[in-house]
Amino acid sequence: MKSFEDLICYQKASLIRRKVSALVKTYPKEEKYRLVDQMIRSSRSAPAQIAEGYGRFHYQENIQFCRQGRGSLYELIDHLIASEEEKYISADVLDSFKSETYECITILNGYINYLIKLKELPIQAEEPELTYSQHTNPE
Repeated sequence: MKSFEDLICYQKASLIRRKVSALVKTYPKEEKYRLVDQMIRSSRSAPAQIAEGYGRFHYQENIQFCRQGRGSLYELIDHLIASEEEKYISADVLDSFKSETYECITILNGYINYLIKLKELPIQAEEPELTYSQHTNPE
């Protein structure tokens, strides 16, 4: 893995973020600073937390950021439920978003469990073999 962008949980969360961004454009203007703002924030928070956790040095820090991202996904589900209750989206749209979001949560849980297992491995402190090339001064 070269980057957090390679993580499937990040890719799924990022896709949800884009879909939410498109969805809320259909909401009434009076919801711009209420429900719409909350939905955008929670949908953006999940992939951002995954990315930030990936950049942390310790497994436990990465795990904690992933858990926060998972919380943001659950928050988003609640906002989607409120959207359906307010008749901004249909039950079918709600079901589709919930299904996709729960799938992302399941994948994220798998990543968290993977990190927990790595954290529990005995420390293997071996210094990597380094090769130094000799540089000569051209003068």
